[in-house]
Amino acid sequence: MRPLTVLGLLAAGLLAACDSLDDSTASRSSLPLGKGFDFYVLALSWSPGYCASEGERANRQQCGRDADFDFIVHGLWPQFERGWPEFCDTDEPLSVPRDRAEAMADIMPSTGLVRHQWKKHGSCTGLTQTDFFATTRAAFAKIAIPEAFRDRATIDRLEPGSVERAFLDANPGMPAASVAVTCDRRFLRDVRICLTRDLAGYAVCPEVDRRDCPLPTVVVPPSH
Repeated sequence: MRPLTVLGLLAAGLLAACDSLDDSTASRSSLPLGKGFDFYVLALSWSPGYCASEGERANRQQCGRDADFDFIVHGLWPQFERGWPEFCDTDEPLSVPRDRAEAMADIMPSTGLVRHQWKKHGSCTGLTQTDFFATTRAAFAKIAIPEAFRDRATIDRLEPGSVERAFLDANPGMPAASVAVTCDRRFLRDVRICLTRDLAGYAVCPEVDRRDCPLPTVVVPPSH
């Protein structure tokens, strides 16, 4: 989240933590609600930035020679107003079957990522594995990826604020106070969007804001 003007601050103050993503009743999630936390953080990773930052350590499923992913789901994280739970006790299995992990490959292109996200974060939602991954997919579907980040063919340097503005423009009604852009070394890494537990609105999340990228510009590698 970048600094707001006075008018922007006033506008943000009028936006409730539960601002609707879509006014239609049909858009409201019918998935089971998670419990034991305040809101979700949907972390969308700029896959080429992850691959460039991690280099040889990067996951080959996500960063192989033929990979051309844009924004993918890094995770859907249950969050408190202060802090977050992780690696929780659950009656669900900690392991994720391969077929379930592979079913997420279009938005989470690594079985290791899927399994880690369930064990660290999904276990703390109070949801079954099936419901957690269905909720993850539903959260991803709620967010419009800006056209400028689809099939990027050139490397660029962008201000983190311009990345945020692209998401705000592509998602009318999304408050700036619900979005943070992160970086890893010099690369664009995540766009983190705070959502209510029913996915029907946005949550204002100052603690997530404090993890905003401090760099004046970030490198945005191409997706192919």
